Amino acid sequence: MEVLHSGSHKILFGSKAYPALIQLISESEFSKVFILTDSNTRTCCLPSFQKNVPQATHWEVLEIRAGETYKTLHTCLGLWEELSELGADRKSLLINLGGGVVTDLGGFVASAYQRGISFINIPTTLLSMVDASVGGKTGVDLGHLKNQIGLIINPEMVLIDPGYLETLDNRQITSGFAEMLKHGLIRDKTYWKELSSLQTLDTLDSLIPRSVQLKEEVVRADPKEKGLRKILNFGHTLGHAIESHFLTKEPGEPLLHGEAIAAGMIMEAFISVSQCQMTQAECDEIKAVFLRFFPRVPITAEDRASILSLLRFDKKNAHGHVLFALLEAIGKARTDQEVSPELLHASFDYYRE
Repeated sequence: MEVLHSGSHKILFGSKAYPALIQLISESEFSKVFILTDSNTRTCCLPSFQKNVPQATHWEVLEIRAGETYKTLHTCLGLWEELSELGADRKSLLINLGGGVVTDLGGFVASAYQRGISFINIPTTLLSMVDASVGGKTGVDLGHLKNQIGLIINPEMVLIDPGYLETLDNRQITSGFAEMLKHGLIRDKTYWKELSSLQTLDTLDSLIPRSVQLKEEVVRADPKEKGLRKILNFGHTLGHAIESHFLTKEPGEPLLHGEAIAAGMIMEAFISVSQCQMTQAECDEIKAVFLRFFPRVPITAEDRASILSLLRFDKKNAHGHVLFALLEAIGKARTDQEVSPELLHASFDYYRE
């Protein structure tokens, strides 16, 4: 697959996608083009991008600090001021070259600047290739709460070049792999079996388009997350709370997104057995697969209390109720599930066993 049509824009795969990008920019007559990077992608990815798009050497480069910690409104404010000082107008284009922080934040910055300028996403991490850059979600964190501020708006184009994965360490690759596994769990049992049978993660390039296709099918059917799109949140209700908790916990290094949602998917698979009648055998299979790729997160009793308290901030909540996306079986998900406190606590025990 080289091109995937997603409503008003295209998702292009591989190095051959760059001529399409060059053509789009030449035909659109943008007044100015800006490239948003973080401190890592400016060093590791920008030179490769400029080699593929020679005219990019003449475009202004904006840089933010790398890391989830800087996915804030304060960072946005600095970028809006910089765009204004550099003469960006409503005919300008912002190219987001980076991981999920860059594509999420950059899309939000573009969408709000002068009530909206065009943007293009070029994801450089596996996580952003299969998840963050696709689907039109933009936004920033509010304190330690994930993605509380943002909106849904599509880019002009998404360009997915697996060549950028060579700049990542194994931990970052594994983090993105969690979202690929999720796509199989909620939508395609055959894909789940294919992914879970892998012995190493050295051959993911050819599998990326299938993950993107699965997510895009869901998003196209429900762009504003009124129904079906909620299945993409499997593992994320507890997973985001775990990620948010460990983002600020001292001492220690914060969890990567995929590491947190891997734990969340094990716990929510356990909940699915009681709540949605998924078989215990499939639940145990899910747990075994994730623990083969992801070390178990050490969650203390104090951690558990904090994580559970964060559930009230989940974006799927309605009328004061915490709602989960769960599994009826591998490959089939169910949304809007309210879970008892007893079952939530039991899911932590199952994860710890």
